Formats: sequence, C-alpha cells, structure tokens
Amino acid sequence: MLRALLYFFAASYLFVTLPSAFAATTQNLSSVSNLTSSSGLTSPEAFLGYPLGKWHLRHDQINYYLKQLANESERLSIEHSGESFEQRQQLTAVITSKSNQAHLDEILTQRKEAKSSKKQNGPLIIWLAYSIHGDEASGAHTALALSYLLASSNDSWVKQLLDEAVVLITPTQNPDGFDRFSNWTNNYRGQVDVSDPRHKEHKQNWPTGRTNHYFADLNRDWLFLRHPESRGRVALFHKWQPHYVGDFHEMNSDSSYFFQPGVPERTHPLTPEKNQQLTEKLAQFHRQALDNEAQEYFSRQVFDDYFYGKGSTYPDINGSIGVLFEQSSPKGQVQATDNSELTLNDAINNHLATSISSLKGALALKEPLLDYQSQFYQGRDKAKLKGRQAGYLIGANKNRARVKDLEDLLKQHQITFYYLTKPVTQKNREFAVNGSLFIPLHQAQKSLLLAMFDNRKEFNDPTFYDVSSWNLEDAYDLDMARGVKLDIDVLSTEPPVLDKLTLKPEAVALLINWQQDSAVLLLEQLLEKNIHVKFAAKPFSVRVNGKEQHYPAGSLQVPLKQSKSSFEKLKSIITQFQQNHPINITSVNTSASSSGIDLGSPDFHSIKPVKPLIITGYGVDESEAGELWYYLDTKLGIPTTLVDATRVSQIPLSEYTHVLLPGGHYSSVNEVFARKLGQFASKGGVVIAQKGALSWLNKNHLLKADLKESRFFKLLFDSSDLSFGDKDTLSARQSIGGAILELKLDTSHPLSFGMPDSKLPILKNKALGFEDSSTPFSQVAKYAQRPLLSGYLAKEYQRSLSESPAILVEPRGKGAVVLLADNLMFRNIWLGSEKIYANALYFIPALN
Repeated sequence: MLRALLYFFAASYLFVTLPSAFAATTQNLSSVSNLTSSSGLTSPEAFLGYPLGKWHLRHDQINYYLKQLANESERLSIEHSGESFEQRQQLTAVITSKSNQAHLDEILTQRKEAKSSKKQNGPLIIWLAYSIHGDEASGAHTALALSYLLASSNDSWVKQLLDEAVVLITPTQNPDGFDRFSNWTNNYRGQVDVSDPRHKEHKQNWPTGRTNHYFADLNRDWLFLRHPESRGRVALFHKWQPHYVGDFHEMNSDSSYFFQPGVPERTHPLTPEKNQQLTEKLAQFHRQALDNEAQEYFSRQVFDDYFYGKGSTYPDINGSIGVLFEQSSPKGQVQATDNSELTLNDAINNHLATSISSLKGALALKEPLLDYQSQFYQGRDKAKLKGRQAGYLIGANKNRARVKDLEDLLKQHQITFYYLTKPVTQKNREFAVNGSLFIPLHQAQKSLLLAMFDNRKEFNDPTFYDVSSWNLEDAYDLDMARGVKLDIDVLSTEPPVLDKLTLKPEAVALLINWQQDSAVLLLEQLLEKNIHVKFAAKPFSVRVNGKEQHYPAGSLQVPLKQSKSSFEKLKSIITQFQQNHPINITSVNTSASSSGIDLGSPDFHSIKPVKPLIITGYGVDESEAGELWYYLDTKLGIPTTLVDATRVSQIPLSEYTHVLLPGGHYSSVNEVFARKLGQFASKGGVVIAQKGALSWLNKNHLLKADLKESRFFKLLFDSSDLSFGDKDTLSARQSIGGAILELKLDTSHPLSFGMPDSKLPILKNKALGFEDSSTPFSQVAKYAQRPLLSGYLAKEYQRSLSESPAILVEPRGKGAVVLLADNLMFRNIWLGSEKIYANALYFIPALN
C-alpha cells in the first residue's frame, strides 16, 4: 500500500544518525511520526484503484492526479509550462504552505531579483524533476508519492519545509516518450511477472521511450532549446530561479545507485568550486538515506559535471546547485540483474529516499544556498549600459534568419544583447547592421554566455560523458570577434527594419541569395505551389538601382513570365512569407547581368520538387534519424516518409527522389535492398548516407571510396609500454566524445553552394573517415590541415584526419550517392552545416 510505503520511508528517518557536521543544523527537523492525514486527500492508490507501481502509469494519469491534489489541498497549485509535440500538457506541482500559496505572486516578483546579487530573504526554491528520459519511469512514479506526502503530511519537518520553501515537482519532462514506453512495457506484461531481461517487456521497440516525438534526447537540449518541451522547461527554470535542482534518472540495470558529485577532474572550469562543495554537503544526506535502506550506491565516478546542456549541469551555470541521481533500471516490473532481482518498486523507493534527503538537505543548507546564488551573481550589474562596453560582436554574413535564431535562443536564456545602429569594422571584419549582434560581457548571465561560446582545447581529463565542445560560434558558423569594445551610441535594443519586396508587373525575375537560411523554406513553399524556380550553377552580378549586387552560385531565380494567376499566387506567397521570415528578395527588370551568367543562361537549372524517404527502425541511430526528420518536417515543411529498415526492401523506391540513411549498423537490412538502392541511384535517385550507414554501403559494394573505420584508427595508438592501469586512460584518448573540427570546402561544388566561405565547422563524434578518393571531382570537403577548432581530439586522430576527405559525392548512372563521414545535423543546432543537406535535396539531382 502506498500509505505503508510512505510511512516506511518517513519513519526510517527516525533512526538516521546525521553526519556530525550537520547534526546541529538538522536537529530542528523533527522526524515524521505519522503520514496519515485528516485532510482527506486522495492517495495515488485511491486515485488509481491499485497500488502505485503495479502498472506503469500514463502521462494523462499523472496529470489528472496532480489536478486532483490541487483541487483538494491548499498546499498545492499547478504550473503549466507548455505542451509537447503531441500536445500533452507539461505540468509542475507547486507545493508550499497555505500562506505562501496566497503570496505566490509576491514570491515570483522576488525571484525576478534573483540575478541581481541582492541578499535573498524569500523562501528557498527547490525543483525536483523526473523522467526526462521517458523510459526511466520510476522517477515519475516517485513524484506522485512525494507530492502526496508533502500535500498531506502534518509532520513538523514537512510543515517547516513548506513554511520556508517552495517545492516544484515535475513528474514527466518527456510526455511523448513516457507514454510510448509505458504502453510498450504494459502491453507485454503478463499475469506472472517475467524477470528475464530478454523478455519483450524489457526490450523496447524502435524508437525507445527515452526520446521525444522527434527521437531527440531532451536531456541534451537544455542549451540548444530545439524542442518545445525544453523551451517550456527552461522558461520555468528562469521564472522560479531555483536554488537547488534534483535531476532523477535511471541507468544500466546491473548498476546500483549514483548521486553527484561526479568525477571531480571532469567538472567544467566555469562551475564555481563552492558549487561542488555544496553538492558534497548535500551528498551526505543522500548517503545516510540510502545507507538506512541498505541500498548500495556510488559517487565521484562515471558521470561528470561538464556539458551544460543537461538537467543537472544547466543549473550549475545559472546560479543553482544541480544534482544528478541515477537509479538502476528495471525497464518493466522486475528484471534479473547482476546484483539481484530489481523491481519497479525498488526503483521508486530509492528515488523517494533521495527525494526526501534532497528536501531535508536543502532545508538544512538553506542559508548557504541563498548566499551562494547571491554570490554567483555578485558584481554583475544589470543597469543600463553606459560608455564603452566589452563583449562579443557576432555576425552571419547578412544572414538575418540565422541571427534571428540566435536572438531567440539568447532571449530564452535571459542573455542581454544589442543590435547595431551602423556598420562596425573589427579585426579587419565588417559587421553589417542587418545580421549582427553585440553581446556585452557585463551582465547577469555572463557565466552562461561564456559557456555557450566556450572554445577551449586543453583539458585535465580527456574523458567526457557527452560532447567536449558545443561552441555556438561554430555551430551557427558565425563571424565572431571576441574582446570587442563598443560605444553605447552604436547599439540599440530595437532590431533593424528589413526591406520588403514590392512586386511590380514590369519585373522579369526575382533573385534570392541562397546564403540566406530562409531561402530554403521559401523555395520549398514555391515548389509546393508549382512555381517555377531555377538555381545558378555559377555566380553572377546584377545592377539594381545603380548598385552592384553579387549573387553566388546556388542563388535562386523565379522567372516572372508566367500566367496572371501564377503571378498573383507568387505575390501572395512572397508577401505572407516576408511577414514571418527575414529574407531579402530582389526584383530585376532585365535578364542581363553586369558580370557572370545572364538570367537566361543554360547554367540556370530548374529545381524539381523533392519526395524524401528516411530509413528508420532497428539498426538505425534514433537521434540521427530524428534530426533529419525534424529538419525536413519542421524547418522545411516537406512531407517526409519514414520506413522501417525491415520493410524497406518491399518499398518501390522509384516513387521517391531521395533516400536518406542516418548513422547505424543496418544489420536488419538485407542485400535485396542494397541492390534496389543501387538501381535507384543509377536511374536518377539520390542517396544521402552518413556515419555508420557508410560501413553498410561499403559492405554491399555501393561505395567506390575506401573507408577508415575504428579498427584503422585504434592501430594509430601505441600501447606497447602501457600497464593494465593505463587501460582507462587509453580508452579515453581513443574515444571521440564530440569535438569541433574544421572542414575545407570546394566552394565550386553544388553541395557547397550557399556557404559563406571555404571553412566549415562540424561536430565529429565517431572514428570514421575516407581514404583519398580516386573518383574525379567527387571530393566536396576535406578536414583542414589542423582540424581541431574546439574540444578534445587525440593527436593521433588529428594527424590521420588532416587533409583527408570528409564529404564525397559519387556519381552513379543518372543519380548520385552523397557520403558524409559526420553528422552535419547534430542535435539540430548545427545550423552552419545543415545547408549541405538542402543542397543535396535540391541541387544534386541537376548537377551530380
């Protein structure tokens, strides 16, 4: 019974002997003597009709229960932080005393001053967030038990907690993945529980519940905010500016229980030492709680505090203390593990113990937590800028759409920025008014700003749980000047006004520079409306109103010799598009160019509509498939077909223009499909393949180039004089967690059209490359001579990759195969290189 379960955990604290350093501080927290409540609140068991943990819950059940408690309890209200892609509400329980509930508006007004470094006198804000990975379900169940405990208990420690703190509880941070998992595991549960880890209850289908609707790992999206769940979550964070954040997960079933601190040497240098000291003090409460339950645990191993795009680290760079909790996962009701049989109730119990220890520990450390947040923002005056300011000057070659994306990201992270009122030249680079930003360093969010543009290459420990670099300068492929000082009189809070096209009847054509990110979306909308569009295979210039305008290869031409109805349709599309997207469109009255090709040149090629197919399913990397789908679906608006790898050999490929193969091992795809894929390309189709998919293509003789794979690279590392104790160090050097490398582009190749120059930063996280290609004109990009821009990459990799091919296009009959050694769409934040995919979609069929 839930009541018995909660009583067991609460009563256990009667016998906890606190560490001597904290005994005095916590003696005022009297233990729970009775969890029964005379308030008549509905328990989870009463609401569900069965004990919590008997079945895996659905997201709607969780939401309805929170609403039920909110209706019954004066301590609990509901915070709505948006919806998932599939329109599931994201709810957070706000639990505090009746008096605090009546003054939440005043408390939130106080929280707006949290970044001002003023001394804080309001309540402690504690945020416990669960199940951001949908198949790590014990956390969400724990959240219901904890919500009921706090809403119903009359114990003195609960009353003191709610008098002095506001507790935020978010049960599910990934509603779509959570439901995907719960439906799966419940569907394969029988009357008799099966602990065999091979049972389908424990082995999910593809995609797993870990990811969201677009197969994205939301616990890697705190910095990038590509997904609505993340945007709502970060907005909630900054609204409340919590002092402590508990981030609850599950890990490998054969593990025990982990809580931070993580590996000390792998903490990001921008995280204050005081943060880790407080984390360690909080850890003593977790140790006591788990020791009391005879539950094994570990700290200071495996997990780190480095990448700020996760739920336990984003708080660390925003003035809070974030703590990661990892419980071994039953992935169902009960699973046999190396330790013993692990049940869902075991997992719930452990997370409940550390949830309570989080509350008790945070309350015992209330004053240090309040002081820490004030000190974190000390000296970061948010007053209006005066005089000269130091900061980052950022531009994107007049690509207003890319800068607009960055603006939106900075706003969500509450980072202050300004627009230019006149062009500025810095370090021999010109930053135009349209498409440039200035970000001052002297602001409350300085630490986060430094983290987002961090480009370090030196590390104490080369081991990373996730990527070693995420520098947005490279991800967005920005033109950036650091350490710039500008006078306030050249800065404005108002964006520049963009010119809007006035389409006149005498115009013969519209011209659109392909370097603009918005051009791809406009092109797709025009094609959907059957508007004829061409692209330039060579650069040209035209004179407009007495001024020379240069158009690089790839630029679009919309001929206007069309029927009156088509002209009016085009006018409507352009007008509506410019209301929502920043883009420059030029109207010309002649087909004559001032230099380069004329508009009627045979080097202008008609663009055909595209109909892409993405291979998905077992053997395909979930995140890479999701990134491609997200790009085609949400950014370009292209109807995209997803086909499972086990069914793809039955699909008539002739009905599609492109087949996209994300990374993966493709072990479920047979040679029948390989033959069909070769025939598809020979007849004019385009295959776009990346990373692991290249190995499958190579095994099935669909590549002409030779690959350099992990076995090749491992031979580069000398292990002859290493001891057994050096094994982990060698493994860390051989791993590519995620580093930023520079490519050198052949800018004359159609796959490079629209790139501002020959340098392209990309994220590399797999040991894979090409031998020098013998196919003429197939090389689109190679790694730079000194490829490492940011992050960690062993010298052996750097030497081997130097000036070797990275992107190839191999002609095959009337079609082509586009080969990418890396994922150029990484987490949908790599805006600088996603144009490569657009070029493969629209240009390669014409120029292969």
